[in-house]
Amino acid sequence: MIDKLEEVERKFERLTADLTNPTVLADSARYQKVARERSQLEKLVETFRQWRKVTKDHQGAKEMLNGSDAEMRELAKLELPGLETQLADLEAELKVLLLPKDPNDDKNVLLEIRAGAGGDEAALFAEEVMQMYLRYAATRGWKADLVDSSSGNQGGLKDATLTLSGASVYSLLKYESGVHRVQRVPATEAQGRIHTSTITVAVMPEAEDVDVEVKESDIEMQVMRSTGAGGQSVNTTDSAVRLTHKPTGIVVKCQQEKSQIKNRAMAMKMLRTKLYELELERQQKERDSLRKGQVGTGDRSEKIRTYNFPQDRLTDHRIGLTRHNLPAVMAGDIEDVVMACRTFFQAQALQDRKDDDP
Repeated sequence: MIDKLEEVERKFERLTADLTNPTVLADSARYQKVARERSQLEKLVETFRQWRKVTKDHQGAKEMLNGSDAEMRELAKLELPGLETQLADLEAELKVLLLPKDPNDDKNVLLEIRAGAGGDEAALFAEEVMQMYLRYAATRGWKADLVDSSSGNQGGLKDATLTLSGASVYSLLKYESGVHRVQRVPATEAQGRIHTSTITVAVMPEAEDVDVEVKESDIEMQVMRSTGAGGQSVNTTDSAVRLTHKPTGIVVKCQQEKSQIKNRAMAMKMLRTKLYELELERQQKERDSLRKGQVGTGDRSEKIRTYNFPQDRLTDHRIGLTRHNLPAVMAGDIEDVVMACRTFFQAQALQDRKDDDP
C-alpha cells in the first residue's frame, strides 16, 4: 500500500507542477482536466502525508519508551495510545480513499424528478421532494436552478429538471436515484384511507464537452413559447427550446432563460449529460453482470425509499436505515440519510475489493 501511495503522491506533485506549465495554461480544456485530476488526489495525498507524520511520531515515541530516560519513558507512555488511535483512524481512511475513484464524484448534477403511480398525490409528493432537495442544497451552499417543469392537474409536478452545482454534489447525491414511495392519507381522501404513490428520482453527473461529443447533424431543434410562471416574457416569444437526439430518441427541453440562445446552450448541456448517463448505465450493466447479488445498484427502477407519514417514518430499503421526524426530512434535513448511504456503499466496495483479492 505504501508503494502505491508514494506513486500517487508523485503523480500529485507532477500535476501541481503542470498547473504552472505555460503549455497547459494555454490550453483551457487540458488545464481543467489537470486541475480536476489533481483535486481528486488532494485528499488522499494530504491524508497520506498526515499518516506518514504520525507514523514517524509513533516510532519516536516507541524509541523513547525503550530509552534510559525515565521522564521520557513516562511521556512516551502518555503519547502512544493517542498516536496508535490516530494511526488506526488514518489507515482506515486511506483504505476508503484508495478505493477506485468515481471520476464523476466532483461533478455537478442534473436532477430529474417525475411523478409515477398515484396520480395527483404523486404529483404533489414530487413537488415536496423537489423542495426537500432544494433545501438540502441550500444547507450545503450549492447553487440550484430549475431548468424545466410541468405542473400536475391538481398542483404539484408531473416532472421537473434541476441543475445543482457546488462541492461534491454527485458524490453525495448519486445514491438518491431510484423510486421513492410515499404512504399517507391524501387531503382529498374522505374515508381516511392511506394511499401509496411513487415518484422517480434520477441523479446524473453533468457531462462536459470533453466527455461527450454530439454531432449537430444528429440534433433536431424546435422552438416554442415558454409556459408557467415567468413574467411578461412568458408566452410572448419563442424562447423555449426542445432538442431531439435522433440516434437515441432522447428529448430535452429548456425554458429557464428569456434568451433562446441561452436555452439552447443549457439544452445541449442536458443532452450531453443524458448521453453520458446512457453510457455509464451500459458500463454498469456490464459490471453488474459479472457480480451477482449486488445490493442497491442505484438503478432508477429500483424502489429505494419509503416515506410513511402515518408512522412518521423514513425507511431506506437498501441499507436498512429507519429514521423518524418526516417534517424535518421534507424540510431538507437529510444529511444523516445521505451520509449513511455513502458510508454503506463505501463499506460494500471495500468488502467487494477484499473478495476480489487473491
